[in-house]
Amino acid sequence: MVLLTGGVSNPGPAKTAVNLLRYKPEEVVAILDEIHAGMTSQDLFGLGGNIPVIRELREVPEANTVVIGLAPTGGKLPPAMKETVLEAIGRKMTVVSGLHEFLSDDPEIAAAARVQGARLVDVRKNEERDVAHRKGLREECLRIHTVGHDCNVGKMVVSLELSLALKQAGYDAKFVATGQTGIMIEGDGCPIDAVVGDFVNGAAEKLVLANQHHQILLIEGQGSLVHPRYSGVTLGLLHGCVPDGLILCYEMGREGVGGMNQFKLPSLAVLKQVYETMANLMHPCQVIGIAVNGRKFSDEDVRSECEKVNAELGVPVCDVLRHGPEPLVKAILALKKRLAK
Repeated sequence: MVLLTGGVSNPGPAKTAVNLLRYKPEEVVAILDEIHAGMTSQDLFGLGGNIPVIRELREVPEANTVVIGLAPTGGKLPPAMKETVLEAIGRKMTVVSGLHEFLSDDPEIAAAARVQGARLVDVRKNEERDVAHRKGLREECLRIHTVGHDCNVGKMVVSLELSLALKQAGYDAKFVATGQTGIMIEGDGCPIDAVVGDFVNGAAEKLVLANQHHQILLIEGQGSLVHPRYSGVTLGLLHGCVPDGLILCYEMGREGVGGMNQFKLPSLAVLKQVYETMANLMHPCQVIGIAVNGRKFSDEDVRSECEKVNAELGVPVCDVLRHGPEPLVKAILALKKRLAK
């Protein structure tokens, strides 16, 4: 695949590209970015090694897929990318998009795809129309859900890292994707934020029912209960997946809601209480660990932060990319043992 990033080098808005580079590097042949052409993925995003940043699609004739690598607010296709999408279609390439604005709904793009026989994949397109029933949940399947103090703080990464670590330790764990990037990485899941409001809980429940033959589910979180825009999605997902335990994720140093800094974020202690209260309306649940995203800080700063938060909240705290996820893995296994008694 070729990742389209449109000159964006910030890993926030480019999170789809960044996480495909992190978890599917063997499938990425290049990043298409005219502004940074000549660099490598490692130069641009700090991961991905020597994957080249190119100026034109013709530089990688072996590629068969183009992926929109951005997750912009509002989910619309950047106008400058449309020409590249049409060029990819002209080359009969598959075009994959996780945007809210579907490529297949654009008359020009859809017509070109029909003529060329190119495939359009709108990851967020869904036909979820079922409400939650709260029936058939298997008690033996442990449900762990990542929640956050804001959007784009690492809920998906934490879920994936925990899933990988548990598998490596010999447990039958499954990452349950609820967002476009997670679905691209895992190959299945449901785009919860694109489901009609009445059916969000039901779609989350269906994900659990479809995967509860595994021992442990790591259910990717979306948004935040305190986000002025996306709290509804967060609550529907929380109630629909009825978790046994929560991992609270946050970005160190972030004080206001991303993109809406006038809205100050509450303390972790308040957030912990809020998430536990809302989760326990449906099913006994507690926050069993904290995941710090310390990407903007030094090792020493993050270590001090983890110690401080651990002392304050009394649960394991770590940065899963910097320290590894082992403290959170131990918390999950301890919860599993307690619930089995």
